[in-house]
Amino acid sequence: MSLPTNPLGTLTQRASAHYDDRPSGEQISLLVIHNISLPAGKFATDPQTSYVDALFCGTLDPAAHPSFADLAGLRVAAHCVIWRDGQIFQYVPFAKRAWHAGVSYFAGRERCNDFSIGIELEGTDNIPYTEQQYSSLLALTRHLLQQYPAITLDRIVGHCDIAPGRKTDPGAVFDWQRYKQALKENKA
Repeated sequence: MSLPTNPLGTLTQRASAHYDDRPSGEQISLLVIHNISLPAGKFATDPQTSYVDALFCGTLDPAAHPSFADLAGLRVAAHCVIWRDGQIFQYVPFAKRAWHAGVSYFAGRERCNDFSIGIELEGTDNIPYTEQQYSSLLALTRHLLQQYPAITLDRIVGHCDIAPGRKTDPGAVFDWQRYKQALKENKA
């Protein structure tokens, strides 16, 4: 299955088996922003050989770092990761259900994976994201808003919003005002 391109050019396609079909007739209507770094606070110099890439591709060696013990056997992937340099890797086709949200709910509905797209930013809750990441995230979001009109500005949330008490990402350093304002300006 080939993956689409984004407005920035071709997405780097990576093979993940951590997805399945969405429920029949399910409309994509939510965008979830996450963050990830492995080990925590360490960023990739080469995304294709990073621990995050290995996790999403199902090849992470849990013995590679002491903090990975809890990740043994974990089957998880977001649709895309935006690396610190702005590169975008796509792990799951947007039309498919990526396993990114876990136990979650939004607007009275559980199982957000059924109706959402998950975008990971390489980062942590307390280290500012890069200009390149914001630029790539905005371009990708604009593309998704065009492709999936049920995703509206009020249906773009953080992982913390759909899994409160369990998740905190994308963290207090994510500039929601800047991001949403740039999206509003694009609609005008």
